[in-house]
Amino acid sequence: MDSNALALFVDIVDAGNLSAAARHLKVTRANISYHLNQLEKSVGLQLMRRTTRRVALTEAGEALYRHGRVIRDEVLAARESASTLGKGLHGSVRLSLPTGFGHMVMSGWLIDFKRQYPGISLEVLFDNRVDDLLREEIDVVVRVMTEPPPHMVATELTQVRYMVCASVDHAREHAMPTEPEALAHVPLITSAVTGRELRVSAYQDALRREVTLHPTLASENFQFLREAILAGLGVGLVPDYVMADDVAQGLAVTALNEWRLSIFGTRMFLLRMPNRYQTLATRTLIDFITGKVRAWAG
Repeated sequence: MDSNALALFVDIVDAGNLSAAARHLKVTRANISYHLNQLEKSVGLQLMRRTTRRVALTEAGEALYRHGRVIRDEVLAARESASTLGKGLHGSVRLSLPTGFGHMVMSGWLIDFKRQYPGISLEVLFDNRVDDLLREEIDVVVRVMTEPPPHMVATELTQVRYMVCASVDHAREHAMPTEPEALAHVPLITSAVTGRELRVSAYQDALRREVTLHPTLASENFQFLREAILAGLGVGLVPDYVMADDVAQGLAVTALNEWRLSIFGTRMFLLRMPNRYQTLATRTLIDFITGKVRAWAG
């Protein structure tokens, strides 16, 4: 059996269909189909049932895929080990970070990572979506959400806490919210998702309240939100890392401190695709990020 054909078979299954595999491998769909047919002829069995959108493995295909993944990953690991002998760690990693935490907290960490591992090439994306990670070939994803997607491998990193805050001048001139329901009636500054109703859940002991929000200023750029809050434009509802230093310096004050708030979820996860081979560079970055977040969270 041709090991290259076996690796190609694994790539097809991981991609989900022949067209996606062709895009990933930068070859034609016809080329993919030809090599798959040749593999099936060599083993004398049908390995998958094709449709235009997806492939379904036969029993023989399931068995061959399990063995094929192990073989492919061992070959990749062997090649990687041989290529790094006598050299510093190298490789490339595509990393996707949430817009707020990524810009305001993780940027400095990644600069430290590059100083430690100059041979590793990083491509860093700032985004809050979770879909299409396979198509975009992203290796590592950090996201804030309630629950991780079931089709991804998830490592919980930390809890995210939200705060209600305003500049000292704004709080002096305007009443601050004393109940969660008041957030619906103040000039609110927060993040939002286009086309989606924004709700905040507030928890206090056994109490739970849910409030529909109507921000007067919304953005996924958390540095901009911070500047707007400090400028006195309204009451901010943001993750605590956005304004914690300003509160500590006396530039902003908080409200509703006795309530635990959640908008987009309060758990931060590191996500990766389950069937994608992790290079040494990727594993090193994952360990680095995990250590940094847990040290930051205390």
